[in-house]
Amino acid sequence: MIWCVEDDDSIRDIEVYTLRSTGFEAQGFEDGDSFFEALRQEKPELVVLDIMLPGMDGVEILKKMKAASGLKDIPVIMATARGEEYDRIQGLDLGADYYLVKPFGVMELVSCVKAVLRRCRPKKVDHLLKTGGLVVNLDEHTVTADDRRILLTFKEFEILRLFLSNPGLVYTRDQLFSTVWGMDFCGETRTVDMHIRTLRQKLGVYGEMIETIRGVGYRLEVKE
Repeated sequence: MIWCVEDDDSIRDIEVYTLRSTGFEAQGFEDGDSFFEALRQEKPELVVLDIMLPGMDGVEILKKMKAASGLKDIPVIMATARGEEYDRIQGLDLGADYYLVKPFGVMELVSCVKAVLRRCRPKKVDHLLKTGGLVVNLDEHTVTADDRRILLTFKEFEILRLFLSNPGLVYTRDQLFSTVWGMDFCGETRTVDMHIRTLRQKLGVYGEMIETIRGVGYRLEVKE
C-alpha cells in the first residue's frame, strides 16, 4: 500500500490513480492529521509526502515518523514544488529516501516508487539449503535425505548448515570449532573430527560429499 499525502486534490487524485493503474494499492490524505489517524489502523509500504501542507508540514511529519519506532523504517519520498537545494538536503538529512521536485511526470513517480521499494525491502532469505536429495530446513531445523528424516545433534546440524551455505570452501578445524562451538580451538581435542565422522555416517551417501583436505581441514564438495 502506497500512501500519498498531498493537499492539492487534483494532484493527489492523479498520484493515487496512476499508482493504482500500475498495480499498486494506493490511498490519499490531504493533511498530516488524517495521515496519522490512519496510521493507527495500518501502515503503508511507502509514503509519498508533500512538503507544503496545511498545518503540519511535510518536514514535521517526516520528523515525527523517524522519531517513532514503529514508523521510522517506512520509506518516504518527499515531493514539493520548491526545488531549492536546502529543501532537498533537509529532507534527505532527516531520513527521506528520495526527493521529487514538482512538476514531475506520473511515470517518473511510479519509477521512483518501484526503485525505492526495491532498495528498502529486506532481501529474501533462503530458508532451505539443498543439494541433490539432501535438504536442510532452517526454519524447522530438520534435515532430510531423499525424503528420509535424519536426526542430527545441534552441533552436527550447525556444521552441515555451514558447509551447505558455503559449498567448496575449506574450513580448518580451528575455524569449525570457533564458528560452531564459539570458542578457540584446542589442538589436542578430536571433537571436530568426531562430529564430522558421525555426521558422515548419518548422511549416508551424502556424507561422501564432506571431504577431508589433508593438513588443512574439511569441505563439502557438491557433486554435479
